[in-house]
Amino acid sequence: MPTPQTTAIVLAAGMGTRMRSDTPKVMHRLAGLPLVDHVLAGLAAAGIKKATVVLGPEMADQTARFAPHDTVIQTERLGTGHAVKVALEAQNPGESDVLVVYADTPLLTTDTINDLLNEKQNAAIAVLGFRPEEPGAYGRLLTEGDHVESIVEAADATPDELVVDLCNSGVLVANGQKLGGWVKALKNDNTKGEYYLTHVVALARQDGDTCVYTEGEVDELIGINNRADLAAAEEIAQNRYRAAAMAGGVTLQDPTSVFLCHDTTFGTDVEVGPFTVFGPGVTVGSHVTIKGFCHFENATIGDRAVVGPYARLRPGAELDENSHIGNFVEIKNAHIESGAKVNHLAYVGDARVGPGANVGAGTITANYDGFNKSHTDIGAGASIGSNTVLVAPVSVGDGAITGAGTVVRKDVPANTIAVSQAAQKNREDMADAYRARQKAVKESKAKDS
Repeated sequence: MPTPQTTAIVLAAGMGTRMRSDTPKVMHRLAGLPLVDHVLAGLAAAGIKKATVVLGPEMADQTARFAPHDTVIQTERLGTGHAVKVALEAQNPGESDVLVVYADTPLLTTDTINDLLNEKQNAAIAVLGFRPEEPGAYGRLLTEGDHVESIVEAADATPDELVVDLCNSGVLVANGQKLGGWVKALKNDNTKGEYYLTHVVALARQDGDTCVYTEGEVDELIGINNRADLAAAEEIAQNRYRAAAMAGGVTLQDPTSVFLCHDTTFGTDVEVGPFTVFGPGVTVGSHVTIKGFCHFENATIGDRAVVGPYARLRPGAELDENSHIGNFVEIKNAHIESGAKVNHLAYVGDARVGPGANVGAGTITANYDGFNKSHTDIGAGASIGSNTVLVAPVSVGDGAITGAGTVVRKDVPANTIAVSQAAQKNREDMADAYRARQKAVKESKAKDS
């Protein structure tokens, strides 16, 4: 557990050139949330309320988004040790413990953070290590028993040191006042000419201070440097969210084809069909059936609702209990009230569909005139015939009916039937003559060409 004075430094100034992107690396999204925000959320969950985020110059205009956390700009990228030095000069942590984490390591769990903080209680520094299958370019933790004597970067390691499989994640916690002195004493006499934060361990040992370590899982310490890393992290995150959903009472018929967001919320006894995507801001009630091939974002689905297949809920969609949204239906900024049904091939935007109302196949709310979005109101128990066009702003009263193919341009009072189509005319025995004329025209064009 953190002490009341524990603060954090989040290193987020990396260039991220291997992402091949105009977006700063730490702002790329994992399960709908920027990488750096995953890290800040993890710190908050571990009880660490104060953090200083170290940013690169290209993010100087985004400092406000990190409030209430402090930010500092690392104008020269001279290594992790230099970044921590810049942060400590701004933060002035005094005797408090300082946890250093990385914005491009978003899968670090609260349990592991707490394990590291607990390990630190009787030492000057606690380092988080891990054992990847391929240690490769990772720095190595050189230990004596339970203590860390030093950390050596792979590029500077001897062949014997490279055999060590206990690797450095980069995450550590240290006494803030001592850490300030150590980072000031760092040298850049290495192959990269950078100030390595890892060298503070050797400096601490020279001062007679104790350095310890704990180990984390490989999956949670994946650093994201390119798009392939981001995809690998997304897979891990999705598996975590899927497992949590199923443990909470959600049936995922084909878990690997369902994609969740960091803030997706489910009630109990929810069934989700395959190939369904939950974007940000989706809340699902209890006893809901989602039939698959759906896409949701910033939407609320009430208890016992039935949705899909092939339904899309866009921002502002609100489905009350027992409502039904069927195949190829799109709902945007609309309230579908209790027991209402929009079951086939319809678009309902900027609207209210009253309790028990039924919206027929092919119906659309014509809500946009090129300049303004206008509202459609459909009353309780209304029946909207197939292929009705509701030209907003317009209202259909309680219990009213619109005939199939009706274009509704003015309000329909309660318990009224609205029809607007022209009378049908049948011309008997004309079909053969029509086909003959069309065939002759076609043959004439082919001859001329």
